[in-house]
Amino acid sequence: MTTHPHTYLSYINGHPGTAAQLNPLAFAGFAHFTAMQVRDAKIKGLDLHLDRLRNASLAFFGRAPSDELLRSYIRMAIEEGARDQSLTLTVFSPHGEFIADSMNVEPAVFVRTAAPSVGPKGPLRLSAIEHQRPLAAIKHVGEVGKTYYLHQAIRQGFDDAAFVNERGYLSEATIWNLVFWDGEAVIWPKADMLKGTMMGIVQRQLERLEVPQRHEFISLDRLKALSGAAVMNSWTPGIPVTAIASHTFEEARPFIELLHKAHEAEPAELP
Repeated sequence: MTTHPHTYLSYINGHPGTAAQLNPLAFAGFAHFTAMQVRDAKIKGLDLHLDRLRNASLAFFGRAPSDELLRSYIRMAIEEGARDQSLTLTVFSPHGEFIADSMNVEPAVFVRTAAPSVGPKGPLRLSAIEHQRPLAAIKHVGEVGKTYYLHQAIRQGFDDAAFVNERGYLSEATIWNLVFWDGEAVIWPKADMLKGTMMGIVQRQLERLEVPQRHEFISLDRLKALSGAAVMNSWTPGIPVTAIASHTFEEARPFIELLHKAHEAEPAELP
């Protein structure tokens, strides 16, 4: 059955979520997730999303849903919903949190669909906030800091916030990976962070395109020597950044076009 394209759905373990099942999730903080964009019923970087869910589930719960089970949940959401959509898979403990019973348990899977998104047009100006996400390598829920620092940045006249770790190096932004350009090479921050699925897609396609890439410690002072900056997440491979704190950049169009070219080169697959 195919529903109206503007009808968006919620499932738990492959069945429509009831109010009784969904209510506890409103405040659940011990869970992890991945977010993807579906276009024409296909997904780019699906292997990266599945790797993320598997690794985080093993870290949180000691076991993980199989890739085939997750693929079946994704297929169901697409077949019963829209061919173009935003799709989020959240893995959580059915026993809740703050208790030992949430360990070593078969996790449950919450699938939620929403309207497709391409993110803001940009360019964006980012404040620089000293902040380190806990368990930075895992995309987990309940991170009030990301929204809090976004609001603080807007109050200061910026569009969003970038994070600087305790060593003084840029890591990531609120819901974005950061990436830089020196005119010849793509430069990724070297710091504890979440490696985004879009970041993984762009990195492997840039390698295929033989574009130089480096990982470097990026301090605010180091920005003076760089000629471009961007942010990316599952919405988009690149939105130009024209300021981080007091440092400004020109809008590096060839750099942004290169990031989008890398994303376009990634094949999409049916789940």
